[in-house]
Amino acid sequence: VQLQASGGGMVQTGGSLRLSCAASGRTISSYAMGWFRQTPGKEREFVAAVSGSGGNTLYADSVKGRFTISRDNAKNTGDLQMNSLKPEDTATYYCAARRRLVLSTYDYDYWGQGTQVTVSS
Repeated sequence: VQLQASGGGMVQTGGSLRLSCAASGRTISSYAMGWFRQTPGKEREFVAAVSGSGGNTLYADSVKGRFTISRDNAKNTGDLQMNSLKPEDTATYYCAARRRLVLSTYDYDYWGQGTQVTVSS
């Protein structure tokens, strides 16, 4: 499975961005998907996850109410809608997939290359 993340960019505080993750190599409808982020010198942190069916989601407290994760199994893609962005959301964002239906905050098997999000104050 190969994952390709896109949609990053630079926005002002309060703005919005939508990240997309396109999967190739096989259908990932039976795989949970997640988004993580990392800033220089810090460990990668969990942002959001969605189950294989799309029926269950989980968010880090820091993004709850502002970010929405979704997926389109027909298109083999996953998205992360980010609203009310803050400077502390600035990071490289990675999409990931795990070979299980159930979502998780860790234990992912496949990773995309990352897309940069910069929020200016």
